[in-house]
Amino acid sequence: MSILCGVPLLECVYCLACARWAWKRCLHTAGHDSETWGLATAEEFEPIPRLCRYILAVYEDDLRHPLWEPPGGYGIKPDWLILRRTYEDTHGRAPPYILYLDHDHADIVLAVRGLNLARESDYAVLLDNKLGKRKIDGGYVHNGLLKAAGWVLDAECDILKELVEKYPDYTLTFTGHSLGAGVAAMLALVVVLHHDKLGNIDRRRIRCYAVAPARCMSLNLAVRYADVINSVDDFLPRTATPLEDIFKSLFCLPCVLCLRCMRDTCISDEKMIKDPRRLYAPGRLYHIVERKPFRLGRIPPVVRTAVPVDGRFEHIVLSCNATSDHAIIWIEREAQRAMDIMVEKDHIMEIPAEQRMERQETLAREHSEEYRAALQRAVTLSVPHAYSPSKYGTFDEVEEGEDSHRSSGESSFGSSKTSKIRENWDELIERLFDRDVSGHMALKKSQRDG
Repeated sequence: MSILCGVPLLECVYCLACARWAWKRCLHTAGHDSETWGLATAEEFEPIPRLCRYILAVYEDDLRHPLWEPPGGYGIKPDWLILRRTYEDTHGRAPPYILYLDHDHADIVLAVRGLNLARESDYAVLLDNKLGKRKIDGGYVHNGLLKAAGWVLDAECDILKELVEKYPDYTLTFTGHSLGAGVAAMLALVVVLHHDKLGNIDRRRIRCYAVAPARCMSLNLAVRYADVINSVDDFLPRTATPLEDIFKSLFCLPCVLCLRCMRDTCISDEKMIKDPRRLYAPGRLYHIVERKPFRLGRIPPVVRTAVPVDGRFEHIVLSCNATSDHAIIWIEREAQRAMDIMVEKDHIMEIPAEQRMERQETLAREHSEEYRAALQRAVTLSVPHAYSPSKYGTFDEVEEGEDSHRSSGESSFGSSKTSKIRENWDELIERLFDRDVSGHMALKKSQRDG
């Protein structure tokens, strides 16, 4: 009898939880997550619409006779196309991709297409994961995406190394959309860790632009690689529920949503941040804001950017345009519209060339400071396996090599021991630096007195 009396109470609690979840979701818009972020500049945003067109070119069978060319074309010269790989070439181990030598922008570009709903091999890559299944460089990553990236790197390692060494002033850019964005992010991570495979390429030459990526790496890695990886937001990076659970539960989706409703209500954000297995969108985030609540149609797009640690797109936005906005063709159009607005403002301001160069240097310095602040913020919030960078830049490279060989069973004691060694190392270098400066000043004073 007592059990039956408790049933109405449980129903009331469940209804209240669902009502709270629905209220927060219905009033939450995409712009709320990025309202405190800074505005992106034309210089830093310029590669995104261009790379979106390169990704669209992967869908063409013959670039000399394109069938779905966007307005203005793909911007690709067929003679500069190094190679293209189809599903037959990859045997389903990775999505199709192209390798393009962009002489106009001094860039070596590997572009990967998005999820093909008609290909079982793409689903196999996407579903090959469980929380905590694969650990690398002190964090967790999506197992299937990492394996696909490893296959691509093994297949194209020789030609990439040849191009990197032949064009030492060119950057190496990995880009992709949706499933391909996750593969591109994993490629950037693996190349940074194993740069010796590509002729010891400098980290500063490696870039990644992940367009609407799936969540593919833990928070500490997402922040640590923000100087290399850039992500463009849509609904997919906001999907906190593991994608493999969504696809496996497609016929019981209401059950999954109800469980997600209860979990979001009962679990605090602090607990989510401290879960080392939880995956996030990688790197620096760019958010194209094109809609406002209670307003029909689109507004002139505004691009905001940041390297957030907490509040990193944790809320799903309820929108009837969620799936259509995920299409690469729509992202390319809105990104190009945003770019045109930025360029138009720059023309109105008539910035001289010298000031433009100074602004680029200032932008690079601000990004570096924001990146280090994000690393420090991750340490402050006690993000698992997060650490602040060394002031002298000498210890980070050593630890990257050590972290890549750590086993998946690394204990928290080992992590704390490493951080203690790092503190002692920095203190030692600082003392030696102060001693050298003091000695140099004393020598200058004695020379002046003599």
